[in-house]
Amino acid sequence: NLITKEHDEPWRLNLNSRYRNAGKEWRTGGDLSFNSGKWNSNTSVQHSTMNTIRLTDAFDTESKIHEIYGGTTLNIKERLTYRVSERLRLIARGGYFARTSDRVNYDDHYHDYNGGLRGVWDIDESQNLEVSYGYDQYGKSRYTGGRRTHDHDYSNRQHIAHGLYTKFWGANGLTVGADYMHDYLNTYQFTDNASHSQTSVDAFVQFDYNPLSWLNIIASVRDDYFSASDNNAVTSRLAAMFKLRPLSVRASYAGGFRAPTLKEMYMCFDMAGIQMIYGNPDLKPEKSHNFNLALERNGQVRGGILAGSYSLTLSGYYNYYDRRITTTDFPGTDRLEEGAIYANEDGVRVAGADFNARYRTASGLGASLSYNYLHIAHRSLDSQFSQPRPHSATWRIDYERRLCSTYKLYAGLSGRYLSKASSRYDTDGAYSLWKFTLQQRIWRGISVNFIIDNLLNYKPKTYYWNSAPTNGRTWSAGLSIDVNDIFK
Repeated sequence: NLITKEHDEPWRLNLNSRYRNAGKEWRTGGDLSFNSGKWNSNTSVQHSTMNTIRLTDAFDTESKIHEIYGGTTLNIKERLTYRVSERLRLIARGGYFARTSDRVNYDDHYHDYNGGLRGVWDIDESQNLEVSYGYDQYGKSRYTGGRRTHDHDYSNRQHIAHGLYTKFWGANGLTVGADYMHDYLNTYQFTDNASHSQTSVDAFVQFDYNPLSWLNIIASVRDDYFSASDNNAVTSRLAAMFKLRPLSVRASYAGGFRAPTLKEMYMCFDMAGIQMIYGNPDLKPEKSHNFNLALERNGQVRGGILAGSYSLTLSGYYNYYDRRITTTDFPGTDRLEEGAIYANEDGVRVAGADFNARYRTASGLGASLSYNYLHIAHRSLDSQFSQPRPHSATWRIDYERRLCSTYKLYAGLSGRYLSKASSRYDTDGAYSLWKFTLQQRIWRGISVNFIIDNLLNYKPKTYYWNSAPTNGRTWSAGLSIDVNDIFK
């Protein structure tokens, strides 16, 4: 849930541009905000262009992916806020997105229009009501030789309504909400370019209970209904946190439910000549049970050059999926050729452990490390769970310091490690990717950024769906200008 910050300055303007040598990519944009009494406006525009990146020779029969297609993108967003009173706000939003993907014999054009209106009413100090409506229309068309040859290959329209009420009694809180969505999809991926739609409705209630200073309990229940598959389910969640200084202990259970999507029920699609993918209208909804236990410690180191703060977290989880929706081999029939079909996978059990450590000194030096272990206890179909990477890790060491009133420095070295996948397609085994970042605020409102990605110049031997989409080391340089800060 990303919420854009509302600035309180009378106006604010940021201009930014970045060049990346891979694909000769240019990304340029701007962000303009106005704040005048009861009105607040934020407008953002971003445009990018990129050439096609060749990953491997077209005659490489081992690789399934040979290039990353270039093209152009344009993204425009507007958010307008009107304060009716100190307790009531109305927020309107609108957006437009366009992308062109340059292919060898044709170009695909993607468009998205979206908008919405939200009202937030702070009834009093202890009550809040939020109501919203949103609309989104996404489509794709194909052009050959500069002419549109396939009109609306893909058209998806969604109407979404949302309501949320919260009430607090001291440290305890009650949340009640509901959602409604009508989803319409017309696509070439359905037989005879057919269209299908479904309506989904959910309602939920949650209680946040804090009986003691060291104990927090959250309990919730939710009901979902999907019209196309005529499925519904009631799920629940229970979580508790115990503050046993210097440790915090968190434990939770969460039930999950997901009805099959329109694509999973009705797809009939030739995937780039590789294989046919078929939907299955007889799919059952997914259900899952998740258990989680975590230990957390936060603290301070006082005195000396290493004085600062740290955070340590160790967690373990267990997920049981009942009737998980995935794809499996389809042998074909008299009318349908062989390929893959959506199916329910029973009894998948996923367990794992996470460890996270972070430390930052008062002098600006910081470090972090995250490690994950993943274990698949059972799998019955050839799903993505058949090729997990059991071990993965990320790390970062950085330094941030304001050296004077006009100059600020950030330098960071980060990396990611992935172990060998349990897949016959993983011919490269374990690998790691490193990145160096340098950010400098050189004067009032002016920042210069420089990044070297894939620092060790890693290249996969073969490119498949789970390969790193890189052909070696790349670099990018960017400039950001906060125009209003220059004139302060």
